[in-house]
Amino acid sequence: MEEFIRCYEEIYPRMYKTAYYYLKNAEEAKDAVQDASLISYEKWGQLREKEKYAAWMMQILVNRCKRRMRTWFRKEDDIEDILSNRSEETSKETDFAMQAAVKEVFWELKDEERLIVALSVFGGYTGEEIAGILEKNPSTIRSKYRRALKKMREKLEG
Repeated sequence: MEEFIRCYEEIYPRMYKTAYYYLKNAEEAKDAVQDASLISYEKWGQLREKEKYAAWMMQILVNRCKRRMRTWFRKEDDIEDILSNRSEETSKETDFAMQAAVKEVFWELKDEERLIVALSVFGGYTGEEIAGILEKNPSTIRSKYRRALKKMREKLEG
């Protein structure tokens, strides 16, 4: 129990930051962190390599955030700040149409591509950090990220 608490206290700030950037809502982020913490506490005994706690916990957290986002998108809620380079002169109709188009092409990506794009765009994580979270090679993550953005761009332009 003490080891779990120590590990949790160490990673909590990073967890909250990830959840907040992923969900763009403080209360939702706190709930996602709480859900992930409860799951990790319940499964603590199953974790064989305690030094991998951070990556394991982040994966649980990302899965909880993905589940929450899926619920939002099913309800047709707007994506806030999905477009990082929006023009202030853009009309509300054009802005809404662009958000809807971005949302649509985002959800057409494969699960792993969506996760990588979300962690990078919303979470501000580097390819190296995402590779650590997903336990993948950093060059693989960077390639998948570039391909995912290219897919989105091509679908939006044509």
